[in-house]
This record gives sequence, structure tokens and C-alpha cells, in this order.
Amino acid sequence: MRSDAPGGATAPGPRPPEDRGWIGRVLVAAPGELLPVLVGFLLFFLLFASYFMLRPVRETFGIAGGVNNLQWLFLATFLATLVVLPAYGWLSNRVPRRQLLAVCYGASAVTLIGFGFVLLIDPEDVWAGRVFYVWLSVFNLFVISLAWSVMADVFEPEQAKRLFGQIAAGASLGGLAGPLLSTALVAPLGLAGLLFLSAAMLLGTLLCAAWLFRWRERQGWKAMPTGESADRAMRGSILAGLTLVLRSPYMLGIALFVILLASVSTFLYFEQARLVRATFPSRVQQTQVFGTIDAVVQTLTILIQVFVTGRLTRKLGVGVLLTAVPLGMAVGFGALALAPTFGVLVVVMVLRRVGEYALVRPGREMLFTTVDAETKYKAKNAIDTVVYRGGDAVSSWIKTGVDAISSSPVAAMVVGAAIAASWAATGYALGRRAEREEGASRRLERAAV
Repeated sequence: MRSDAPGGATAPGPRPPEDRGWIGRVLVAAPGELLPVLVGFLLFFLLFASYFMLRPVRETFGIAGGVNNLQWLFLATFLATLVVLPAYGWLSNRVPRRQLLAVCYGASAVTLIGFGFVLLIDPEDVWAGRVFYVWLSVFNLFVISLAWSVMADVFEPEQAKRLFGQIAAGASLGGLAGPLLSTALVAPLGLAGLLFLSAAMLLGTLLCAAWLFRWRERQGWKAMPTGESADRAMRGSILAGLTLVLRSPYMLGIALFVILLASVSTFLYFEQARLVRATFPSRVQQTQVFGTIDAVVQTLTILIQVFVTGRLTRKLGVGVLLTAVPLGMAVGFGALALAPTFGVLVVVMVLRRVGEYALVRPGREMLFTTVDAETKYKAKNAIDTVVYRGGDAVSSWIKTGVDAISSSPVAAMVVGAAIAASWAATGYALGRRAEREEGASRRLERAAV
């Protein structure tokens, strides 16, 4: 029995999965949780469809600048993130949490509309393309991080373990729908029209977030460890997020995990660009290959998120979500070192992306369900943006340096395998820590009843 209902009344917690009929067997959700899960699913669907519609536009501008210059775009993205983070910190000190997502997403939608008008005026503007590449790379991390901050605020830790995988399936379905919409609509609407449609989808997420906050409020806001109201702005300095990370061994561990994740992704991203360019000289063929990989990745991810992630977490804990994929990547880099071919790359890339979306990302977000509101919104955002993009920038130059020293791709793959092994060890340690934190939280909750 729980005592989180308004007025101190006792409200029953969710029944065990075996008592929930087909809902428990398929969705791992109690009847009262079904609608919030669907709304969270819709929020991520709209957010990721909006973003993935724009990825082909961004990649076109990136490839046009040359594969050998990608590290400069990564560096520019990191520097832009350093500029945006203080602005976000300033805003979060003045805007209530309930309204923070609306303000940030609204400003992003207006920016998209502005880029759309620029493309209408001059579709070939090179500098506009470069600015758009950097802006979208920063945009996608901030808006996704903020959406997960809201989820960590709305759902309790026990609910998160069961439901986050299925909510994240909305992101995978949006990630599948976005490229399909882009391909079907780019001819009739043009690039500018895609940006306008993306902005409309982004604004649609605001309705979902508002509903989720109202639902959580009816539950007594028990998901907030500090009991703070979502109608209040957070306190702290502009750079409070980075300060919170530096002061907490737990946050530093998550930051290291994200740096290693970004490094593995960057090594594979560069290798993908090299092998695809060498194997498929035609841009039409390249687009077809990327589209096929995206379709396979998103389909597998949705199936795993809906039917596997929640059950796997309940049985084996968060640690398995944080270690399985890194271990697979260590093996994958070894395979690429032995056979650096496009076929092997496809298998490794699919494994990494499916594993990250279906297992690693939900597991990462579960790590924040037991922390206070300021950590959820500030430290988490700093990790998901500055730390992640910093890892991108540093690892891109490391990859460039390794390639300059050795003409063979084997050396880079060996370094990638070592990074992946370190990533797995960090994930295992974080999983153990999260289980201890959740156990302590449950003991305190039982003592308070």
C-alpha cells in the first residue's frame, strides 16, 4: 500500500504483472498507468519524428563539406554547446519546471521556422548549412535530455524500471516515421517545408508534456524526492549543472559512462563514413543504404523496447542494460579489426544503435530517477549535452590522430575495443550503485509508512 494520494490517503500501488491480464503481459503497465505511458510514447514519437525528418538535411550539409573535415563540425558543435549551456542554466533558474520544456521547445520551433525561411530565400547557402548542422546537433541533445528529465520527474523509480523502455519505443517509432516522411514529402514540400512540418510536430509535444504534469500532480508528486513543486523554478548558478556533476561521484560516473559511449559512437561513425564512401560511390546508393539500416534498426528497437526491456530490467536489474551493449561493441570492434568490411560494419552498427536505443538509453535514464529535481534538470542536462559533445569532439580528434599514425584501420579498431571494454566496466559499476540507491530508497519509504 502507498500513502502518496492527495491528503495523505492511502492509494494502492500497481498490481504485480501477473494480475494485470493482457496489459501486464504486453505493456508491463498497471491499468492506471496505461494512458500516461501512451502519452509519454506520443511525446517521444512527435519529438523524434520531428528530429529524424531533419537528419537527412543535416547529413547532406555534413558530407558536402568532406569526410576529412567532420572533426571540425564536431568541434564547432561542442563549442556551441558551451555557449548554450549557460543560457539554459539562466533560464532554468527563472522558469518553473512545468513550463521549462514549453519555453525551450517553443524557442526551438521558432528557430526551425527561421531556418525554413532562409532555405526558401537561398537553398544553396553554404554557411547557413553549416550553422544548421551545428544547431541541429546541439538541439537534439538538449530537447531529448529535457524530455527525459520530465519523465524522471513524472514517474517513480519503480515505474521507470517497468515503463521507460516502452515509452522510449515512441522515440524509435518516431525515428522510423521521420525518415519515411522526409523521403515522401521532400519533393512536394521542399527542404523548407520539411522544417515547417518539423516545427509543428515539436509544438505538438507541448500538449503531451502538459497532460503528464497534470497526471503526476493528481498522484501527489511522489516522484519528486525533494517534494518540490513543479510550479517553482530551480535554484542555483548558471553553471550549477557542471558543479553538481563535479561534486558527486555518482554524477561523475555517469559522465564517464557518457564520454565512453560518445567515443564508441564517434569511432564507428567515422568508420561508417569511410566504408560507405568506399563501397557506394553514388549518393543515391548511399541514401538507400542508410535508409535500409535505419529501418532495420528502428524496427528491432521497437520490438525490444516493447517486449524485452522492462522484463529484462525487472529480472536482472539496470546493470544488464548498461553492460550488455558495451561488451558487444568490444567484440564488434575486434571483428572489424579482423575483417574491416562493409558487411561486418553493418552488423556492428545495427547492434550498437539497437542496443543504445532499446537498452542503454532507458538504463541511463533510470539512473536519474532517485536524485533530486535540480540534478535531474541541471546535472543531467550538462552530462547529456556538454559532456556528450565534449566526448564527441575529443574522440573525433583521437580517431583522426590514430588514422594519421597508422594507415591501417586495425589500430583504430583496437583502440575502440579498449574504449568499449572500459565503457562496460563503468556501466557495471553504475548499475550496482543504482540498485543500492533504489534499495535504500525503498527501505526509507517502508519506514515512513
